[in-house]
Amino acid sequence: MKIVVLAKQVPDTWSDRKINLETGMLDREASEPVPDEINERALEVALQFKDANPDAEIVALSMGLEDTTKTLRKLLSMGADSAVLVTDTALAGSDMVQTSRVLAAAVQRIAPDLLVAGNEATDGRGGMVPAMVAEILGWPVLPSLDEVTITAEGVSGTTQVDGGSLSLSSGLPAAISVTEKSAEARFPNFKGIMQAKKKPMETWSLAELGIQAGPDAAPVRSVMVSAEARPPKEAGPKVVDDGTAASQLAEFLAAQRLI
Repeated sequence: MKIVVLAKQVPDTWSDRKINLETGMLDREASEPVPDEINERALEVALQFKDANPDAEIVALSMGLEDTTKTLRKLLSMGADSAVLVTDTALAGSDMVQTSRVLAAAVQRIAPDLLVAGNEATDGRGGMVPAMVAEILGWPVLPSLDEVTITAEGVSGTTQVDGGSLSLSSGLPAAISVTEKSAEARFPNFKGIMQAKKKPMETWSLAELGIQAGPDAAPVRSVMVSAEARPPKEAGPKVVDDGTAASQLAEFLAAQRLI
């Protein structure tokens, strides 16, 4: 079994993330870059299968700037066997469609049995890349799984839908995305950190993938047409209990359509 885990390097989720109001793009130099937490949980799902099946191989795959190797090294220290970074100056500013085209081409080259990803990145929250990659590959996709079971024959899990939960299953190859409920990511230990320095990491360009991609290569593209800074927080209304506090609170909730 070969499993590819998609990874993304994002600005620290605890930092004050900012959008460049001129370009409409996220300012990735405003805070320390870190591995997206949801990708660590996706890796944990794959690692739990590997714990029970030592012959399984896990490849961490990312598209980004050259310093994305920092994120991949952490995933290697957690237990991934190898890593691949697709980086090219032509990819700067790529939207989800172009990103998915590149990742799908890399997945085809790696030729895994299963693709595991987080359900949405914490910087963009588009939530569509795993499904787009699966569409390009012609694979079934099991989205936003809270629970996952992987076997040599297939993958299954449950996802939340309006009014309940849905059980999904598929043979291989397949793609899945997982939620934060799927697994609690393990911490890399000292041995894992030292081993990560020796594990293989390849860097691929668009030329090596044999495709043209990125904003300039797109026949159509999505762009940010406007962006505004988040307004400062303001104090909410205060309810003074003069004997009518309950009715005041009920009226406020009703006005906000919360009840």
